[in-house]
Amino acid sequence: MIYLDNNATTYIADEVFEAILPYLKGEYGNASSIQHKKGRAASHAVEYARTVIADQLNAKPKEVLFTSGSTESINMVLKGVFEQYHLKGNHIITCETEHKAVLSICAYLEKKGATVTYLPVDKNGQIDLQLLRSNISKHTILVCLMAANNETGVIHPLEAIAEICQEKDTLFFCDATQYIGKEKLDLQRIPIDIMCFSGHKLHGPKGIGALFIRRKSKPIQIAPLVHGGNQENGLRGGTYNVSGIVGLAKALEIIDYSTPLNELRNYFEETLMAHIEECTIHAIQFPRIHNTSNVLFKYVKGSELMTKLPNVALSSGSACVSGNRDPSHVLKAMHRSDEDAYCSLRISFSRYNTKAEVDTVVQELTDAVTKIRDSSPIWQLYKSGNLG
Repeated sequence: MIYLDNNATTYIADEVFEAILPYLKGEYGNASSIQHKKGRAASHAVEYARTVIADQLNAKPKEVLFTSGSTESINMVLKGVFEQYHLKGNHIITCETEHKAVLSICAYLEKKGATVTYLPVDKNGQIDLQLLRSNISKHTILVCLMAANNETGVIHPLEAIAEICQEKDTLFFCDATQYIGKEKLDLQRIPIDIMCFSGHKLHGPKGIGALFIRRKSKPIQIAPLVHGGNQENGLRGGTYNVSGIVGLAKALEIIDYSTPLNELRNYFEETLMAHIEECTIHAIQFPRIHNTSNVLFKYVKGSELMTKLPNVALSSGSACVSGNRDPSHVLKAMHRSDEDAYCSLRISFSRYNTKAEVDTVVQELTDAVTKIRDSSPIWQLYKSGNLG
């Protein structure tokens, strides 16, 4: 199979797999049991990984906490900030194209008394920075905006958002799950207050993630989501996932940003549009992460197209809502019709994909689209100019 669904999850890199193995067998100690050698070895591995991750993000080791992944981190931050800052206010700002993890928690918090502003986006998935600024009030406790969209790859202007939040003295939480590993993020240059990401999006293991919480003169307050022991300074109880933590650090450490994935992505898009008519790339002229392409095949349902490509892994949108029959909320927010949303597919590359694979996939897509359209009365009406 040719795997082009890397925004859903990624192959574990060989170097990561080798780094993990010792902590699944020989070095199986509990990192909190520092009274003996095996426990101390596990604790050292955790703290070394914390330092590696901090170095990669230009952060301090004490600013890095470990979770089971971004969904847990998002729950911890949104619920925890709402609980701790309720005396200041109850207002949260987010965006209509955020991941469902954010949107579902915001809906939950609204039932608990939160007021949530969902910023709209334009047809290219861009927010209006002046609208963001004008919506921040003295009651705003958190701005929650992702770094890069998981369906379209559209990148938010993180530096500008962070500056607005600093100017307004409001916390900025960034879900960087799709960004980390594809773009370099310097947390000293971009003053994000809180940020999360997951290992399995960057060729690391599943079930592990990291949460960055900036150390400030006025400490950021987040109530724990998981109570238990005193792990992670009391913010996240539970036995450390040592092998996962080691794998996450190794996955970050081996990333080579000198060979951007946009060369392969751009080759795919140019070749595809040269072979298939009425083929549109959503937000093609706007900043996107280097590996992601969301393609509209006019009058060809994405679900039908995928069944014609059994040896290619593609996606009709976010993996978290893949069983949902509704059109993509992201594309709908970008002012696409239901029809166009249903006829769109997400293709997401990794550094392990090749140009030869792209050529194969473009040919298979071309054949499948042609076959579907040849038997489609709607396509024939559209081509003859008699549709609508």
